[in-house]
Amino acid sequence: MTMEDLTNKTSGGLGDKEIVYSKAIKAGKRIYYLDVKKNLKEDLFIAITESKRNQTKEGEPVTFEKHKIFLYKEDFDKFMDGMSEIIRYIKEKNATSSFTEHSKDENSPSNVAEAKEE
Repeated sequence: MTMEDLTNKTSGGLGDKEIVYSKAIKAGKRIYYLDVKKNLKEDLFIAITESKRNQTKEGEPVTFEKHKIFLYKEDFDKFMDGMSEIIRYIKEKNATSSFTEHSKDENSPSNVAEAKEE
């Protein structure tokens, strides 16, 4: 067994050959990679990688900080349920806080209507 074989075997991967499908999502200084990969048993799973660009000081080389999570098919439904619940919660809270901020604004439609009624 060569050192390369040992590296591939212990890392559990076949390098880029194990990626079956990939989607990159650019979001500001971050890029999210959603990769469908195949394990040694031919089972598909998702590898989610967050890659964040870092440049601490001017003139220093740019580095990338990466974080990965692996999502296996038996967890897809629970993960999506949890993700949907969290997104719904954030959207509701943002709508509520946005409404509260606007209602404090004297020129908001509801306050203007109240002022006209008086």
